[in-house]
Amino acid sequence: MKEKVGEVFSIARDNEPVAGCTVSKAVYEGANDIIYFSLAENTDISAEIYPYHKLLIVAEGRMSVYGDKGFIRELETGDCIITMTDTPVGMKTNSGAVYTEISIRREDIMNNSVKAGEVFKLADLVPYADGKIVNMDVVHNDKMKFIVMAFDEGAALSEHAAPGEAIVFALDGEGVIGYEGKEHVIKAGENFHFAKAGLHSVKATKKFKMALLLTLE
Repeated sequence: MKEKVGEVFSIARDNEPVAGCTVSKAVYEGANDIIYFSLAENTDISAEIYPYHKLLIVAEGRMSVYGDKGFIRELETGDCIITMTDTPVGMKTNSGAVYTEISIRREDIMNNSVKAGEVFKLADLVPYADGKIVNMDVVHNDKMKFIVMAFDEGAALSEHAAPGEAIVFALDGEGVIGYEGKEHVIKAGENFHFAKAGLHSVKATKKFKMALLLTLE
């Protein structure tokens, strides 16, 4: 995975739009590609037909996802959408946007809580629960898992090794990620990359929600 390891970073800050341009950065190539896109104001990625879904996660800005027969969905910072297959899909923005795109194959297993073509927020998929950690698999296959987790204040995952590379998307609140003996405070809107077999832990210093994209190839 082409991303810095073992430190807090920001997909939005590290991929600021370039005036008049659309920019893409492939960070993982496999069965489920991961690409960062930066769209400058008044730019457009033309609608095309894809035989697979795309999970779009808006890191910053506002954008429209559009298709034929008048289909259009408006997204802003923190919003997500899973695009439909076999129908034209495009992205455009008047003010600029940065987002992550994850390829989702037809055979991948999606949670019934998410529907293609509907806008949702990852943070809204799981509730907080007193003294508990609540998990939901949003989509998965034998090589990838995308999970949303809600930690009550003080709840923690003890140190363990990642079976593959992973990107954390901090969604709400604040936590501390322990990684290879160092602690890193992470807040909503920030990200973290675990290397395969990297020893890590997670503790919620406040109520904390995060998404975890784990690749196993």
